[in-house]
Amino acid sequence: MTTSMASDRLRQRFAKWDTNGNGSLERTDFEQEAERICAAFGAQPQSKQAKNLRAAFGNLFDFHAREAGVGPNGSVSEDDFVRVNDKLMFTDGEASFNRVLRPVMQALVGLCDRNADGMINQQEFSAWLDGVGVGETQAREAFRQIDTDNDGELSVEELLGAVRAFHYGKLDVPLLG
Repeated sequence: MTTSMASDRLRQRFAKWDTNGNGSLERTDFEQEAERICAAFGAQPQSKQAKNLRAAFGNLFDFHAREAGVGPNGSVSEDDFVRVNDKLMFTDGEASFNRVLRPVMQALVGLCDRNADGMINQQEFSAWLDGVGVGETQAREAFRQIDTDNDGELSVEELLGAVRAFHYGKLDVPLLG
């Protein structure tokens, strides 16, 4: 069963991703969220990074639709979205969570990894969070919290841990907007 904080944060994510405000998530909502993120990062629509992000969000929708039992052309209700993610986070475990979210995190890293080293430094992270509406001071503090090995860079694994920590109420910065 989901914690109250996790449920609240999942409902906030649902509302953010329900781009047309119709109370359900369809493939187009995930596509539009990927486009919004690409635009925030200034990615060219036909760039490899933009294509990777669109594909990752498409696969994320497919996961939710399959788990909700609505198929690839269906729509996912808010309750189904919370139920699917509750199961993913609290029942299926960390390995399943990482398997589902890793492609999205890798694509996001690809968008903001300006020096192409596969890691996110403080400046790149600040640009990322600016793109999702988080200020510089909060970005610096979040970077410090997420950089668990204190090497001055964030790996995909550290970022996946941060997304989990956000939903568990251990981090207050929503990396996915």
